[in-house]
Order: sequence, then C-alpha cells, then structure tokens
Amino acid sequence: MLTHSNPSIKKQIYDRIAFLGTVSKADLMNEFPLTPSSMTRFLEEMTSRGLLVISGLGNSTGGRKPILFQTNPKYRYILGLEISRIYSVLGLYDMHLTPLSRARWKMDEHMTPEVLSDLVADTAKTFLQEHGITSADVLGLGIGAVGPLDHQNGIILEPEWFPASYWSHVPICAMLEERLGIPAKLDNGANTALIGEHWALRSDTIRHALYVHVGVNIRSAAMSEGRILRGAADTEGAIGQMIIQMNGPKLRNKGNSGALEAFVSVPALEDRVRAELKAGRSSVLSGLAPEQINFATLVDALSQDDPLVKEQFQETAVCLGTGLANLINALHPEYVVLGGPLISAHPLVFDTAVEVAKQNAYHYPEYNPLFTQGQLTESAVATGAALMVLQRWSGE
Repeated sequence: MLTHSNPSIKKQIYDRIAFLGTVSKADLMNEFPLTPSSMTRFLEEMTSRGLLVISGLGNSTGGRKPILFQTNPKYRYILGLEISRIYSVLGLYDMHLTPLSRARWKMDEHMTPEVLSDLVADTAKTFLQEHGITSADVLGLGIGAVGPLDHQNGIILEPEWFPASYWSHVPICAMLEERLGIPAKLDNGANTALIGEHWALRSDTIRHALYVHVGVNIRSAAMSEGRILRGAADTEGAIGQMIIQMNGPKLRNKGNSGALEAFVSVPALEDRVRAELKAGRSSVLSGLAPEQINFATLVDALSQDDPLVKEQFQETAVCLGTGLANLINALHPEYVVLGGPLISAHPLVFDTAVEVAKQNAYHYPEYNPLFTQGQLTESAVATGAALMVLQRWSGE
C-alpha cells in the first residue's frame, strides 16, 4: 500500500494493518523494529482512540491465542470524485474503502465547473445525511480529474474535449472546499486509478505497474517500487502524443502528426466511421446524419456485430496494442491495467490490444506482464481518489 510521505511509525503501523486486513501483534513485530512493549503501547493507543478494533483471536502456536486487530471502518469517512469528459462520479466510502453511496452524471454541454460543483456538494451533503454522518466525520474529498493539472494548488489547467465551456484554469479544490467545508486533494485520474487498483490487489509482489485509460483521449500512469512516477510536469495525457506513424494524421488538427490518439480515441473512431459511411460503406448506421454518429451509436452497432464498425474498433485496438508495446518495452511493468470507455465497449478491444502488445513486447514470452481490466474497473478513479486522502492523512 502506498503511504503518506514521511509517515510516523504509528501511521506506518496503521497503514500496514489496513493493507493486510487482520493481523496480530506478532505479525507486526516481524515487520517493525520495535520492542514488544512499544508495539503494545501503539496498538492500545490506536484501539482506545477507535482507530483499530479487535476482530477476534487467531490460531494458537502453543500458548495463548493471539488477539487480532483490524482498522475500524467507521472511524471516519471519505469522499472520492472522478471528473472525466464523458461522465463524472462521486462516491462515499468508509475507512475500508467500502462504497456506501454513489452518484454519476453525464458530462454534457451544460455541465460547467459551477454546475458540477453544485451537484457534487448537494449530493455529498445528501449522502452524509442519509448515513447519519457529519462533515467533521469526513477526512476529506479526493479528486481524480482529467489533466493537465496543478495538483499542488488544486487547479484543472487547460484540458481539451470537455463538452461544456469554462473548463480552463478551474480551482476545483477551492470551489468544493467552499461548498462542503472539508479539505479537497487533486491528482490526475490515471494516477488515482492506478493507486486504487494497486490497493485492490493487496499484493506485495507487484511493485511495477502501468495503467492506461482509453476514451476521449489516452491517459496513463506508472508505478515503480510501489510509488507513482512523477515527472517535471503533469504528463497524464502524454502517451496520446506518442508518434506511431511518421507524417501521419493529427487528431482534428491538434497534437503531433501520427500521434497515438489520432488512431486510438473516441473522436478518432467517430471520424473514421463517418468517413467510411460518407464513402458509401454499408452499415446499420447508414442513413444517419454525421452528428448522430457518436460513441453510443458505435457501441450499439458493435453489439449488433456490424462489420464496418467491428473493423474500425479492431483497427483501434491494433494501434492501441502497438502503443502499449512501446510503453511496456520502456517501463517493463509486471502488471498492466487497461480501462476507459473504449476498453469496456467490447471484449474485442481488450483482447486484440493485449495480443498485439504481447507480440511486440521485448523478450516475450520470457518477460510476460499480466494484463487486466482491473479489480475496480469503472470505479477505479473515484476509489483511488478516496484512497489518496486516506494515504495523505496523518493518522491524528
């Protein structure tokens, strides 16, 4: 489990118990250089404060049965918010990250930052009221959003492709803190999704992971030695600018020529299908006006096994697999999580992309990373955003 930067020993113990689920004092003594009396003092203090609860007795190895501890899920609560271009999601979680309530909104041309902030605040207050929780019981609100971001100052900078206006230089943390009266933390959604998925795995063996979200554009996050990799700038969407065809097309006249997002993104897919239909190709979508050819109609046509649409989704998946191979050959992850609307549209996309990525991975099959759509799937960003708050909490 990722931890708060420079955490106290008490917070490290708490985080380890949260990661393992249920532990004995002896289990913890094997991991921390403390005397038995010091460990007992920490456990008694956290239990008396309600941070920990006694969950029963373990198996005896010859003496008394050991007392088992776990974190108290009801000690506090956390809100997690995903802000994306297609939909946004708010969840209320306990300290075990069990979802208690969830709301989802379509991001249409009316969903400005002000409108979304009002909806989030009103819905969060309703959640708390329904569960008998006060704002003082909430550790904070974690936000996983489309970048680029100034995450230290809680600002969404200049993202592209939002249907509504005014999504430029949005002080989203300040806006929600003012409405809710609780602290808010911001990170890009790919990072929070990877944080969430790594937590859901509960595995000490997976230290190097890659997350790729494929939707309106392509977003990615990487982890090495259990820590999110961060560069000098917020480069969440940089993978979309990876050039896979010299002198190739741009995505609607933006970005690099021949960039991955010009072949692998919802806008690129929509544009290709419209062009094929205009050229006279037959499809269940024939006869629809160009503006009616959108991602929802494409997914519906794919579910009907329409040959033209299936061909275009498969082409998208092949290009995605090529881009994944480039990333895998550079980063060598043990675990590759693929998410986003294009991945969840149909198994064809995931299966084809993985096959192509494996074929082009260096030293395959000796080096064979695990590919998955993750444990949390569509809830990964919001859950990871809530986990981010828990990780940064000092434990006091």
